[in-house]
Amino acid sequence: MSKAPQRLFAFFASYGLSCGLFVLLLLLTYLGTLYQVEHGLYEAQRKYFQSVFLVHRAFGFIPAPLPGGYLLLILLFVNLFLGGIVRARKGWSTLGILISHAGICVLLIGAFITFRCAITGYMTLGEGESANEFQDDDEWEIALAQADGIGLTTERVIREQAFAQAGQGERVAFHSAAFPFDVAITGYAKNAAPLAASHSGAATAKEIDGFTLMPLDPEREPERNLPGAYVTLTEKGTGVSQEGIVWGGSRFPLSLELGGTRWVVDLRSRRRQLPFTITLNTFTRELYPGTEIPRAYVSHVTKTEDGVSQDVEISMNAPLRHRGYTFYQSSWDARPDGQTYSIFAVVRNPAERFPIYACVIITFGLMVHFTQKFILYLSRESRKARSA
Repeated sequence: MSKAPQRLFAFFASYGLSCGLFVLLLLLTYLGTLYQVEHGLYEAQRKYFQSVFLVHRAFGFIPAPLPGGYLLLILLFVNLFLGGIVRARKGWSTLGILISHAGICVLLIGAFITFRCAITGYMTLGEGESANEFQDDDEWEIALAQADGIGLTTERVIREQAFAQAGQGERVAFHSAAFPFDVAITGYAKNAAPLAASHSGAATAKEIDGFTLMPLDPEREPERNLPGAYVTLTEKGTGVSQEGIVWGGSRFPLSLELGGTRWVVDLRSRRRQLPFTITLNTFTRELYPGTEIPRAYVSHVTKTEDGVSQDVEISMNAPLRHRGYTFYQSSWDARPDGQTYSIFAVVRNPAERFPIYACVIITFGLMVHFTQKFILYLSRESRKARSA
């Protein structure tokens, strides 16, 4: 190995790099905690822990570039693997330490997979209701379908990542052979509210049917954001168009008519399909005596897959796990008619078990290490006793 690769290897495997990474992680934790107070947990995670680089405003105005938590944890994995496993002295006396370091690497790999691949969302069911899809926490979509008088035809969906740039003053157009019209989206805002044009206070705002879309500052908790956009449907050939406002907080989708046919346009949380169906049979909740504080939520559901049904109980500390999906009993709510419904948090995380595997490996490694030390201690004490 030439000198340059040797020096590079020595740097990434060094104790000095380990110490520097831990100091920077401690600094990011401190700064992120302070940032969370004013901007919320989601923004703090995004800026300080999910980024490669960031710019922190020291004292509110001095720009200080820093590496993000995402980059630091990758470097920590490289440092631990090269310094704690590859370069470490191999032998019986270091076996436990090597195993423990491998366990920490498994934990970091699991964190990386979770960050890149995990999907979270929620499912809301009333008693007797069934669903084979759940709503994504972090992404929205625009669904279009024809209203045929009985129901809706097969819908087409436009993902948020395809029209998010429409919020930068651009017009985003979509063309599909499945529809007799083209779709244009403008004025998209991650958080917005439709207001009567006479009360909006914005003379330049676009007005449709007496309403305009007012962009709002993002909420501290992202799930409280309700996006909105202007949508225009332009009939192919004739150029006749209809436009309207779609909003994430609307109870009903936008309805537009073109060529004698009615179409519905819905801005909603992204739907993700499940390979099975969940039916809520009964939902019960217990309160602490004399209070409205919940003691327990319990949902009795039926899971149906390929014609086979199974009854399952989901409670606050007993989730349902199946086919890589986990359903947690998250909360409940009541409809205006008094009917209660159950809210499940749905998580699909390929690395869900990695923390357990890592803890088992680390624990085993520490047991091996301390057992070795104990045996050496007993051996030394025995020799001292014989020599005395």
